[in-house]
Amino acid sequence: MSSYYPRTKDLTRTRKSVTDSPPSSPSYTDKNYRHERLSRYDSTGESATDKPMGRTSSYTRRETRLAALNKQEQDSTAKDYKKMYTEALQENERLKSRLHDSKQELVKIRSQLEKVAQRQDRMSERSTVLETEKREKQALEKRVTDMEEEIKVLTELKSDNQRLKDENGALIRVISKLSK
Repeated sequence: MSSYYPRTKDLTRTRKSVTDSPPSSPSYTDKNYRHERLSRYDSTGESATDKPMGRTSSYTRRETRLAALNKQEQDSTAKDYKKMYTEALQENERLKSRLHDSKQELVKIRSQLEKVAQRQDRMSERSTVLETEKREKQALEKRVTDMEEEIKVLTELKSDNQRLKDENGALIRVISKLSK
């Protein structure tokens, strides 16, 4: 049994020197550490070096320290997720606000467009009405000129008729004087 203990002390020293030494390369990560730590456990979950002898206090302190660091990392990761979530919510609210503003502007522009379209319809109706009125006016002017010509012709006929009546009256007087 005495030969068993010195060997364990050597393994313990080796284990401490590996785990306590700072990482030699930047690629040494928690993932590598976990893998290394898991490989030291057998199927029962106990460390091969812990079986004959209980955990040493420095190893326990180191594990506690690592657990605290991992918890801090998880908390900071959770805070990052919370921060990202709140940022995403703020961005969503900002975008919703912009969408709402855009919708209001669209409604406003549509109403303006509708007003312009109504004005154009009225203008086209007016132009149609104006065109119709113009045609009617031209037709009426033509009719007026035709009527004026007819009135001229009628006045000439009246004057001719009056002249003929006067001549007729004169002839009747001449005939009546001759017949006496």
